[in-house]
Amino acid sequence: MDSRSTSAISGISRHRRSRTALAAGAATLAASLLAAGATAAPAGAATPPSGTAASLGLGGKEKLIVRDVVKDADGSLHTRYERTYDGLPVLGGDLIVHQAPSGAEEGVTKATDARIKVADTRASFAASGAQRTALAAAKAADVTGATTERAPRKVIWAATGKPVLAYETVIGGLQKDGTPSRLHVITDADSGKKLYEYQAIETGTGTGQHNGKVAVGAVKSGSQWLMKDTARGGHLTYNSKHSWDENKKGSAFYDPDNVWGNGKPTIAQTAAVDVQYGAAMTWDYYKKVLGRNGIKGNGKAAYSRVHYGDAYQNAFWDDACFCMTYGDGEGNKKPLTSLDVAGHEMSHGLTSATANLEYSGESGGLNEATSDIFGTAVEFYSKNAKDPGDYLIGEKIDINGDGTPLRYMDKPSKDGLSYDYWKSGVGEDDPHFTSGIANHFFYLLAEGSGRKVIGGVTYNSPTKDGRVVKGIGRAKAEKIWYKALTTYMTSTTNYAKARTATLNAAKKLYGANSTEYKAVNNAWGGVNVK
Repeated sequence: MDSRSTSAISGISRHRRSRTALAAGAATLAASLLAAGATAAPAGAATPPSGTAASLGLGGKEKLIVRDVVKDADGSLHTRYERTYDGLPVLGGDLIVHQAPSGAEEGVTKATDARIKVADTRASFAASGAQRTALAAAKAADVTGATTERAPRKVIWAATGKPVLAYETVIGGLQKDGTPSRLHVITDADSGKKLYEYQAIETGTGTGQHNGKVAVGAVKSGSQWLMKDTARGGHLTYNSKHSWDENKKGSAFYDPDNVWGNGKPTIAQTAAVDVQYGAAMTWDYYKKVLGRNGIKGNGKAAYSRVHYGDAYQNAFWDDACFCMTYGDGEGNKKPLTSLDVAGHEMSHGLTSATANLEYSGESGGLNEATSDIFGTAVEFYSKNAKDPGDYLIGEKIDINGDGTPLRYMDKPSKDGLSYDYWKSGVGEDDPHFTSGIANHFFYLLAEGSGRKVIGGVTYNSPTKDGRVVKGIGRAKAEKIWYKALTTYMTSTTNYAKARTATLNAAKKLYGANSTEYKAVNNAWGGVNVK
């Protein structure tokens, strides 16, 4: 999620021109961006070769900005672009150009197939009216202390239906549970009608008292030690000291003997240890398993904050600060800092830096599921005896008060709120619950259907039509989801398009006639996505 994003885990607050020219130009651009082994370019890092937009059949008023470049082991390139129209950002206009190792174009994946064109870019509706509409939307969403964080800006709204001239307004404040709000409201610039809204703060959960004795990145600072992981992009953890101000970083952690925490919530360092460790394990998983050097692929770390708010029972990722923030839970005694939560939150940043799945509708569910999938992957990767890998989300926090996990991947509906299978209209519900469909797909793809015991945990995963699904193993499932996310999904990907994206990923990785490709198709069928 870019500056438009912030996310939470729990949901508690429930044409045809020269193709050769295009290929050569894009390949040259990609080569420069991928120098020194980089696998991704930071947002807005470069503009594409002249003529690229026209060669893709785009209009004369449209321009492209490179957002990310991914290079496969075989030399194939996948260049992700953002789009502008007459100088205005096109929300939902992102696209990915796929090229073979030879430089030949292999296709384009677009967030929208609609032609981007409006009569003019002069608004009939005043920006002040759009601001009032956005503030009203925030009030209806129970946002307290609602204020205009970013005044209405003109954009082209193309994420849903026919592209129109619109305003995008961002409203700050606090959500019901104290999580910061960054509500984006899209308003028609001619009629004043609200077209869309989404919450950009994405959150998560966990408890930092289950990782036990772990290594913590620290450096000498004068006579003391500073909690800073120089081996992993310089990740730092800060102490919010129970402040609710999401704009303050807090205080860095120092220690005289480089021995941190006591395993209990009685001292502030304990939560910091678990967060620093969780970020390290997520970084290592990304690099060693997925081949990605940090969230943005540029070797730079985000930072973390602990002890946010008073008895705050959540955690969240915020693109605005490029950081992860964790509350201390009920009674300030259960810091939400477990491995799967740290992996979940950091992976919201991964999604933001790649597909940038909108946090609303079915794409919102896919966004949340991506964080659950990689949070789970990090937990398994870490091999921590205090918190062994499983297909349960938030199982260490007892946020329900009865010892049950927050979410289940084998049968999501066991939490009483999540969906096991896709159905029409599912995108209207909370992304934390609609994520169940993709979580269920991932479990089926990795482990298969039916009853089994994995790591001492009993699972029993059903399918919509009773079909038998045979798993291909978690490692292959993870690589397929990552490939789909980073090279085939766009901001508006829904479940049907996610199926296509993962099939494309499986085909690229293993072949169109492979067992893995067939398993992806079968697993989606098991959750009623066909």
